[in-house]
Amino acid sequence: MFSSQYLGSRKPSTVAYRDIGATTALDGASPHKLVSLLYSALASQIAAARGAIARRDIAEKGRAIAHAVRILEEGLIAPLNMDAGGALAINLRDLYNYMVHRLTLANLKNDERLLGECSGLVESLREGWDGIADQVHAADKVAA
Repeated sequence: MFSSQYLGSRKPSTVAYRDIGATTALDGASPHKLVSLLYSALASQIAAARGAIARRDIAEKGRAIAHAVRILEEGLIAPLNMDAGGALAINLRDLYNYMVHRLTLANLKNDERLLGECSGLVESLREGWDGIADQVHAADKVAA
């Protein structure tokens, strides 16, 4: 009846509200919107890692970078269709793998500069992705 995940420990209300907000944002989201949410989450984790380095909070830095790498690997690389996506999918995969490598180095070396590089790449990707939103939604309406 109850999820064993939360038995014996209560989630703080702020965490519960955040989880509800995240679930609500995902419900009914288009594939375009889901990628946009992944870019936002990736940018947020990189920013958290940068802040953790500034505070010398090694545990938080490691957690944030691990989460960023997971977003890249599971959320952005894994769903790429190399056959249908052609050169664009290959280039995105290579860029995402480059970012995984740079984030890993940033974690090992506590290098804020490498995190800044990744942050700039994510921002460029997000701007480009958000820039095609009108075209994607127009195409979806025509297809429906």
